[in-house]
Amino acid sequence: MSFIDDLKWRGMIQDMIPGTEEQLAKEMTTAYVGIDPTADSLHIGHLVSIMILKHFQMAGHKPIALVGGATGMVGDPSGKSAERNLLDEATLNHNKECIKNQLKKFLDFDSDAENHAELVDNYDWMKNFTFINFIRDIGKHITVNYMMAKDSVKKRFSSESREGMSFTEFSYQLMQGYDFYYLRKYKNCKLQMGGADQWGNITTGTELIRRIDGQEAEAFGLTCPLIKKADGTKFGKTEKGNIWLDPKLTSPYEFFQFWINTSDEDAERYIKIYTLLPKEEIEALIAEHKQDPGKRILQNVLAKHITIMVHGEDAYNTAISASQILFGKGTKEQLMKLDEKSFLEIFQGVPQFNISKQELNEGIGILDLLAEKTKCLASKSEVRRSIKENAISINQEKITDAELVINSSSLLDEKYILVKKGKKNWFIIKAE
Repeated sequence: MSFIDDLKWRGMIQDMIPGTEEQLAKEMTTAYVGIDPTADSLHIGHLVSIMILKHFQMAGHKPIALVGGATGMVGDPSGKSAERNLLDEATLNHNKECIKNQLKKFLDFDSDAENHAELVDNYDWMKNFTFINFIRDIGKHITVNYMMAKDSVKKRFSSESREGMSFTEFSYQLMQGYDFYYLRKYKNCKLQMGGADQWGNITTGTELIRRIDGQEAEAFGLTCPLIKKADGTKFGKTEKGNIWLDPKLTSPYEFFQFWINTSDEDAERYIKIYTLLPKEEIEALIAEHKQDPGKRILQNVLAKHITIMVHGEDAYNTAISASQILFGKGTKEQLMKLDEKSFLEIFQGVPQFNISKQELNEGIGILDLLAEKTKCLASKSEVRRSIKENAISINQEKITDAELVINSSSLLDEKYILVKKGKKNWFIIKAE
């Protein structure tokens, strides 16, 4: 399939300027997606546009990822009901570097191929503008009437927002429009792509190009739908907030669990958008899933591919081990391979008890440990009865001896002991 046909099948096209498909069929084309560095990590909402760039490069075209050092200082009003807090230059620079490093996981920047990806920063060309030069040389080409007609502007002037919009934000679409003009002039970039909320900014860019270079100037635009859950609620957020690509903000285990827990309807859409699997394979997976939804085939394949793509195979294997441990199928060996952060995250909210490490070095009987030194169980008789019923595990190993002595050799990461009673009752003993 062509790039456009593939995106259409995947449900990744919302709007497209006429002539875009013909341009892509005619020659290798350069296109860009812009990302403002408002945080030091991308989240899975950004990942839709990045996947489009990935498909674009795989189709033989040249992708440009623009990190908006300049526009990030202003704030895009699109889809926002209130003005964004402006970030200082040091924070923006930090965010830019973090985002650039993440983008390198998805796009080929380093090969000798003609269509290798490029990273650009609009601060590099905007920093040389004076205010007077910008409004004289660029601003004169776009009327206020034209800018006011954009949905992103109209919504902010409607009754939905009493605060209106500052001149700073109002100027954003003109700055983004100039980005497109600049990249077309100096990088032969003829296509801008982005989320559906960027349509107004993209068409401002094509309009600016034609008003400066003439109506015959070639400039195209393509947007993808904003992703929502099947029930209409916002995609990509949990109770903790965004699902980030940075493992320090969203751990690989939590990232993996987000995809595993998607509904069947959502998984069927997401596997097309967030994996590179071909149409035939995805359609076969969907058919197999429908025969036995309880196996959650789509969710497992989706979670595997996207976790490996973002975090790597080792992180995926750790997430699998963590899931198996939590649901009672994991081994002691899997448990011992978990790092402390993953261990604590998996068992977040589990009752935790502290004991003396020195006392543990000397050895503590299992009855005393679980009923006296901690309150994992209510009494020694309950511990004894539970052991007899084969219901107690220490570090994923069943306890069969009520006279067993536990010492520091049982510590995980030289600090923790994991206790399980029955199928669902977990406790953590921490030695200090």
